[in-house]
Amino acid sequence: MKQVIAARTDLGMGQGKLAAQVAHASLKAYEFTDDRAQRQWKDQGQTKVVVKVGGEQELYAVAEEAKAQGLPTAIISDAGRTQLEPGTPTAVAIGPAADADVDQITGDLSLF
Repeated sequence: MKQVIAARTDLGMGQGKLAAQVAHASLKAYEFTDDRAQRQWKDQGQTKVVVKVGGEQELYAVAEEAKAQGLPTAIISDAGRTQLEPGTPTAVAIGPAADADVDQITGDLSLF
């Protein structure tokens, strides 16, 4: 079991902003996961991997593919209080789900 969070590289987010967006995405996707998968992921150490997407179009493409496969998916849009315009999509989390299912969608993306 793992969760992969894909964050945009084209926005120039600072490290703190990036970390916050990844955390928001992780939690939101977790909330969309069924109880059995939540427990299994927790029992296995809550593996999280952060990868890069180049822009908004790629972020949405990854999200749509994950949704089509029935995986828990959450896109985060920034509130616009600091570095970005309100509503800017910043990250998408996929899973927690089986490693192979998540890798089928995110396995070709580069690590952050």
